[in-house]
Amino acid sequence: MKRIIGVNSNCYHGYSVEEALEGIAAAGFHYVELTATKGWTEHVFPDQSFQTLCTVKDKLEQLDLIPFAMSGHCNLMDTQRLPDFVMNMRLAQFFGCRYIVSSIGEAHLKDHASASKERLAQNIRSLLPQLERYGLTLVLELHGDHATGTIMKEIVDLVDSSRVKINYDTANCVFYGDVDAAEDVDTCMDAIAYLHLKDKAGERQAWDFPALGEGYVDFETIFAKLEQAHNDAPFSVEIEFTQQGPRDLQEINEAVQKSADYLKAHGFEL
Repeated sequence: MKRIIGVNSNCYHGYSVEEALEGIAAAGFHYVELTATKGWTEHVFPDQSFQTLCTVKDKLEQLDLIPFAMSGHCNLMDTQRLPDFVMNMRLAQFFGCRYIVSSIGEAHLKDHASASKERLAQNIRSLLPQLERYGLTLVLELHGDHATGTIMKEIVDLVDSSRVKINYDTANCVFYGDVDAAEDVDTCMDAIAYLHLKDKAGERQAWDFPALGEGYVDFETIFAKLEQAHNDAPFSVEIEFTQQGPRDLQEINEAVQKSADYLKAHGFEL
């Protein structure tokens, strides 16, 4: 099966969803992960009007872009946030997504709840009927206190469902977990169902996530290990630049294009 390779619209944080979709399509990609992250990048969001959401859907069709995933981060440790996550699932179904992405804690917002691994697994299991209903796989992103393959696999194993797997973020494991993806993927390969391809530059704890190939993440080894394991999980390219952010829209478009060129140079078809 041909591997799905898309771009996370969060690369265009601070810019409109229309600008994001146009830049992604112009680079030659055919798949997109739509971002619905509360308080951060709300390219689409459940509280938007039906007309607005239909306009985004029309734009996707116009650009021949398939929304295969939705970034719908909620704090899954907080039972009060679970209904919000269900609304994100319904939004993902509206766009025809197959995957919904969430970190365990709240991405980019202060967490107001924590939970043991057992309680967390219980919270996630409570979402299984909705995941089934909406035809979605929840992929848990390495992030915050849960940023290594070992930790995330333990949680996924506790949930014990084919509907809940790992989204391996190749730079978050460095930034938050202080491990290198090329080695750490071995700890959880059988549970990886999705990858955020994100490069890392600068100091390990520096916010510095450039275009693919411009940092030190060993993608060649990661690609080889995925192939050896017959793991054809989708790739979603994510570029978050430095703390200062990109200088303008052109810099984002150029980084997305460089990432496309990098992937094609390594034998991938977009």
